[in-house]
Amino acid sequence: MIRVLLVDDQPLLRSGFRALLDVEDDIEVVAEAADGSEGLALAKEHLPDIALIDIQMPVLDGIEATRRIAADPALARVHVVILTNYGLDEYVFNALRAGAAGFLVKDIQPEDFLHAVRVAARGDALLAPSITRKLINRYVTQPLHTSTDRGLKELTNREREAVALVAQGLCNDQIADHMVISPMTAKTHINRAMTKLHARDRAQLVVLAYESGLVTPRNR
Repeated sequence: MIRVLLVDDQPLLRSGFRALLDVEDDIEVVAEAADGSEGLALAKEHLPDIALIDIQMPVLDGIEATRRIAADPALARVHVVILTNYGLDEYVFNALRAGAAGFLVKDIQPEDFLHAVRVAARGDALLAPSITRKLINRYVTQPLHTSTDRGLKELTNREREAVALVAQGLCNDQIADHMVISPMTAKTHINRAMTKLHARDRAQLVVLAYESGLVTPRNR
């Protein structure tokens, strides 16, 4: 059973998302919150698999709520998916840097919304390759990389290669083809890199790859 926490200051939107989720046999909405502070408290209380969090809310916004969830070891298994009206914008990027697993636009089709919740719960490709490429195209020209390698020295050459390919928007099958390995081996390289880099998910790998300088615009 996929346990979901809804965090949005608009009751009508929460009701709409809940109506979609409640009819699914494998999904359960465990709690709702109207602001980030309440959402953080409920995340600690219920330990959901997915926290669907709006970006702009009173008391505590979605970015700060995401940052606090990502920083709490007790909430390591909580995947934050950002809800936004605005598509891929600076707020979304900041949320990804704060530790969000991905994002959904609120006018998403119901079937796509349900699929995204299930994908996020599996911990697989929490950002679709097409969304990753949009993220890269929009923000990769910004000077994000820092002076630290963010732990990249701990990665093997194959793990570094896999992370670079994730950051270019490739899925596991495409990474496997590129590296001439099996999809399972590609997934293993990515999972080991996530562990070594303390990355919660693939979305954070993308951010780390660019912030560390492992991938730059000319690599694309």
